[in-house]
Amino acid sequence: MEIATFHVPRITQPYPTVKLAKDLSSRRPRSAGGALQFPVMTAIEGSHVLVTGAASGLGRRLALGTAQRKGTLVLWDLNREGLEKVAGEVEALGSSAQFAVVDVSKREDVYEAARHLPDPIDVLINNAGVVSGKSLLEIPDEKIERSFAVNTLALFWTVKAFLPGMIERRRGHLVTIASAAGLIGVPKLTDYGASKWAAVGFDESLRMELRRLSPAIRTTVVCPYYFRTGLFEGAKSRFPWLLPLLEEETVSERILRAIERDKKKLVMPAMVGTIPWVRLLPLSWFDAIAEFLGISASMDDFTGRQ
Repeated sequence: MEIATFHVPRITQPYPTVKLAKDLSSRRPRSAGGALQFPVMTAIEGSHVLVTGAASGLGRRLALGTAQRKGTLVLWDLNREGLEKVAGEVEALGSSAQFAVVDVSKREDVYEAARHLPDPIDVLINNAGVVSGKSLLEIPDEKIERSFAVNTLALFWTVKAFLPGMIERRRGHLVTIASAAGLIGVPKLTDYGASKWAAVGFDESLRMELRRLSPAIRTTVVCPYYFRTGLFEGAKSRFPWLLPLLEEETVSERILRAIERDKKKLVMPAMVGTIPWVRLLPLSWFDAIAEFLGISASMDDFTGRQ
């Protein structure tokens, strides 16, 4: 693992392990009347925000949007050149950034990079993702494993690295960038869709755990339809007025607004939000609607990032 930063890091002790959060009930802030008091909204301004997959695409947009809100950035990706460019763009906007070349699918790399950060993380945006875009029998086994390692298992490693510190400080926000493919099955997305279904389940279970463990910690899961990025090059929509291909800048802005408003779940466009209701229909009807809307053919011309 190669780590590089724009500023010389001040090495501190590793983040505390989760055992420090064993019983925080007596240390939670209370009003004069004894009621528990928690932050109502997440403020990005002045917060330390870590974005994974930050060297390009949506991750880059999220970094720039955070910088415009005067947040301090930590950028992780495998693409060093891209990280350097985004860090420069962040600093040009008047914010500060440090970056590290980290493979988030490797827990040792994640834990090591987290230990070298000079400041605690307030907002963690798990954005890194990979797409195969092939039918099941065409996907090499190693790519299936890679999809789950990056899209799912990385969530466990990054959250375990930073959640203990958030619990100790009684503040923090954990953001999972999932997908509309984590809500409905799509041909040529068996590995990606399954990994994003797992990401949605991860967020929901984590949210329920935190209600008991540390209610001050916020979570947000994001389930967008395809957006115009190299990651989904070639994906299409039969009815763009109903299921439009989203713009990166629009998606990133809505995600950041959702974080600021402590929104638990963000789906886009609005049509994606109807999926749970359509699931009340018989499966044959559900499948027929997916076919009619063109969802089942949406990946037929997929080429992906070349």
